[in-house]
Amino acid sequence: MNPLELTHFTATSCIGRGLAPTLQALHEQRSGLSPCRFDRADLATWVGAVEGVDDAPVRADLRDFDCRNHRLAQLGLEQDGFADAVADAVARYGAARVGVFLGTSTSGILETEQAYRRRAPQTGALPQGFHYANTHNSYSLAAFVRAYFGIEGPAASISTACSSGAKVFGSARRMIEAGLIDAAVVGGVDSLCLTTLYGFNSLELLSREPCRPFDVERRGISIGEAAAFALLERPRHAQGDAVLLLGIGESSDAHHMSSPHPEGLGARLAIEASLAQAGLAAADIDYINLHGTATPSNDAAEGLAVRALFDGTPCSSTKGATGHTLGAAGALEAAISALALRHRFMPAGVGTSEPDPALNLRYVLKSRSAALRYVLSNSFGFGGTNCSLVFGRADAHADAAAEPGTADERSTAR
Repeated sequence: MNPLELTHFTATSCIGRGLAPTLQALHEQRSGLSPCRFDRADLATWVGAVEGVDDAPVRADLRDFDCRNHRLAQLGLEQDGFADAVADAVARYGAARVGVFLGTSTSGILETEQAYRRRAPQTGALPQGFHYANTHNSYSLAAFVRAYFGIEGPAASISTACSSGAKVFGSARRMIEAGLIDAAVVGGVDSLCLTTLYGFNSLELLSREPCRPFDVERRGISIGEAAAFALLERPRHAQGDAVLLLGIGESSDAHHMSSPHPEGLGARLAIEASLAQAGLAAADIDYINLHGTATPSNDAAEGLAVRALFDGTPCSSTKGATGHTLGAAGALEAAISALALRHRFMPAGVGTSEPDPALNLRYVLKSRSAALRYVLSNSFGFGGTNCSLVFGRADAHADAAAEPGTADERSTAR
């Protein structure tokens, strides 16, 4: 594929609002998880809650969109000058030439939960001020961001469970390649709600302690919330530490509604497709941001897929720091991968103390500097909806492109 540049990106999660605090937390190997105190959630688990989400309503002219999910989205959009960067893109290309593609799993379902508590006792009618279409509806997230910027181009919400925030990159790329748009706002937003917390609890997937991805004693997930965004454009003056999107691999193994293929078949297909699209060999990847949910079956399946393709490539899951942010996870971890490339470091797998020897991966236990050129980020969702993304530094990719031979020949030479 023709590379696309992440000309601007941002991330907000329990480890920080914006890139600087996120980077600091990753360097310090600091987790943002804490015991669950979410309203009406009587559960013995840990969560990654973003402080202050409920403090500021959405912009006054967008009040019909007001809900916790969109407050989190607005909080994320306001970090790192991201809103200004999007406004510049709209001015540069025109509102109709910018698209919006965002991932979410439950959208603003908390608003519906609260509305049902306030039903009229005699008729059961929902409260008059409840706006399902602008809050709970999955498309409402894309509609909110589109309205926030006055964008008039194509817009879609992607809801493929935990791969949602990664698959948006594929949707945006296809629109840009087709010549329908010149730039796209991509990302993911998911916020804490009772449906998610009690739903995963009913599946017996919640950990009673902070999650420990790929650890021999892993016992389940810690749910988090996040808002992460990127502005995708064709490279204009990409050089130095600019981050490029080089490959997108998608697959659907359809093995089971909530369990991955036991041999990691769908994950492997997605990884292979992303490498092929990037024109890279497995040996070119310097670091893998694992999906790493910390459930026994998911980590085992991903471990098999990674081990089948890579020989000792350093890897880790950052969900021990942020929690599993579900529909936002792919976008959040894309931003973390971009940070790793820009600042040339490998983030440690926070919370993991003894990597499972049966998985036999080169798991990063301490954050460290590394001359990263290419990073792979994995996101795998319920129902076998898988997506892998390959990112690279512009300077390293330019050097590699100047080398003769195929990707396999170049890797052998190294």
